[in-house]
Amino acid sequence: MRVAYEPRLRLWLLTGTSTAYAVRLDADDCVRHVHWGAPVTVEEAAALVGQEPPDPAASSFEEKAGADELPVEGGAHFGPAALQVRWADLGRGIEWKYLGHEIVEDAHLRIDLADRHYPLTVKLHYRMRGDVVERWTEVTNTGHEPVTLQRCDSAAWTVPAGPRRLSHLVGAWNSEFRLRRGELAAAETVLTSRRGLTSHHANPWLALDDGTAGEEHGEVWSTALAWSGSWRVTVQRDPGGRTGWTGGFGHEGLTWTLTAGETLRTPVFAGVYSTAGFGGVSRTWHAYIRANILPHPEELRPVLYNSWEATHFDVDEAGQIALARRAAEVGAEMFVMDDGWFGRRANERKGLGDWTPNPERFPHGLTNLVAAVRQSGMKFGIWVEPEMVNPDSDLYREHPDWVLHTANRRRTEMRHQLVLNLARPDVRDWTHAWLDRLVGEHGIDFLKWDCNRPFTEAGWPGHADPDRVYLDHTRAVHQIMDRLRAGHPGLRIESCAGGGGRADLGILARTDQVWPSDNTDPIDRIAIQNGFAQVFPAQVMGAWVTDSPNVTTARSTPLRFRFHVSMAGVLGLGGDLTTWTPDELEEAADLVREYKRVRPVVQHGTAYRLTGAGTLTGVQYTLNDDHVILAWLPSRPYGHTPGPLPLSAVEAGAVYRDLDTGRTYQGAVLQEKGLPLDMPAGDHASALVRLTRLP
Repeated sequence: MRVAYEPRLRLWLLTGTSTAYAVRLDADDCVRHVHWGAPVTVEEAAALVGQEPPDPAASSFEEKAGADELPVEGGAHFGPAALQVRWADLGRGIEWKYLGHEIVEDAHLRIDLADRHYPLTVKLHYRMRGDVVERWTEVTNTGHEPVTLQRCDSAAWTVPAGPRRLSHLVGAWNSEFRLRRGELAAAETVLTSRRGLTSHHANPWLALDDGTAGEEHGEVWSTALAWSGSWRVTVQRDPGGRTGWTGGFGHEGLTWTLTAGETLRTPVFAGVYSTAGFGGVSRTWHAYIRANILPHPEELRPVLYNSWEATHFDVDEAGQIALARRAAEVGAEMFVMDDGWFGRRANERKGLGDWTPNPERFPHGLTNLVAAVRQSGMKFGIWVEPEMVNPDSDLYREHPDWVLHTANRRRTEMRHQLVLNLARPDVRDWTHAWLDRLVGEHGIDFLKWDCNRPFTEAGWPGHADPDRVYLDHTRAVHQIMDRLRAGHPGLRIESCAGGGGRADLGILARTDQVWPSDNTDPIDRIAIQNGFAQVFPAQVMGAWVTDSPNVTTARSTPLRFRFHVSMAGVLGLGGDLTTWTPDELEEAADLVREYKRVRPVVQHGTAYRLTGAGTLTGVQYTLNDDHVILAWLPSRPYGHTPGPLPLSAVEAGAVYRDLDTGRTYQGAVLQEKGLPLDMPAGDHASALVRLTRLP
């Protein structure tokens, strides 16, 4: 990776492994987009300057051709602005002045700009990591009067004329990460979360193509925002086919004040280009997350057992120890006690915020339970919800001002909870202190960090810049996690927000896995996991095997099918094992052992999504010469036999052996005709196949 500069044209070229990104300064000192796509030389990038296709419908009523890297108000620009400023004299808009640039460690470019009249500087950052372009912005008030920011995005992106299909993720609680692909309207399309969280309903990831890309072919451009709070991305396609988008933290209606000398730094907005279709984009994201985001990408995630669906709030020492022993017998490596262990937490209405063990349920505190779990050969984890409080709690009665609220308005309860204002330094420090004490006193190995409701009445009475709560609360969550990990290097954390409400590159920089959904029904999970895997690798995807009928959908499915779906990520167990039959427990133990055999390939391998006939789908993981194929057939018409499943990640001239049956296959046959699958009859059929490439 490197950055080159062509001074005659004031052009910069960032070159990655198999992609390039170029920008230039125009005559007005605006940083303009030149190229994002296949590798080019500096000379080739220079030849592109001035070749931006004009809008065929352009007239004096239209904006100038080309695209700014950070669009602002002012001049002939009428699209969404990435940076909107209101000055102390109530003036608006920006006119750029170039101050200089710096190339840091070959792959990091910083371009320094200022307003021509007002005291404001802006630094545009570009960093190439592999084939991922990281971009972010720093805005500094260099004057003596406050400056109001009405919008401060991380970056704006431009693609060549042609891309017109938008892929993004939608959903709701229990139905997260549903992939949607459709024609991009000639209009502005806004993807956003106004909830204070990344959100179940949308995710700050998108992909664009020209409508012809497939899973393994075609040009695709994709971006993802590393932010765990409210966010907004606005995609614009004009009638002439020019397409671009801008995005960053916050949502419409928020403003932030920059005081004299203050700098606001935006989160990273990262971009990927691939000629290998949607699968190629996903694999680039996965490799980037492993290499640059995750704290411990080299570790194998343990098989965990979580007690929630077995006990709900009916938690006590004896019951948890009994579950732990049963979990150890089937092969779990981590026991996680869920909600109900603290304060007067007998239901969701009370006790949240009072983070000491319930003395009636745990007369010895957590000491005996932790000891019993470790004696069973497992690590110990625990559920916490640090950002929330029940009004019926000692904490709220003592500190009612600690929650998000607005003067003269009701405090809306959701799930009988209010949101603590972690933007307040005293609340942030108190939260870190009790978490630090809990983890330290018991040597806790794993936190399931939950967050079960969005923001409402997100005010901060008395604060000079109350909308900062949307930024500073999220930053406080990140800071608390960072401090905990620094103080307890062995601690691992799972991000959970009522399921998949907080999954983004920002939270993954300080957690080890994500809980994608509270819905553990394997039929629904196939779609949820497919959407999740568009950007996130298998080693961060928590996936439980739970009871049948499923607690959410009441659907009954075979144990083998439930396991095979969950084996596509970080396998967990979440059912009431005390009610499972001896045969079910024996089968579960066999399947856990099978997962442990394939776990290195699933968690550390490269993923290829597979599609067969009818409802047959699957995923292939490859690591060196080892291949693991998981296939699922949720339903089949009468008389239908699933055909072979074509494999993507095999070589035509190679030979592969099935490690369980000894049968060999020609790579070309696996590509064209597919892998024969031994599946049970009926619906909810599945298969796991292990292949190795022969020398």
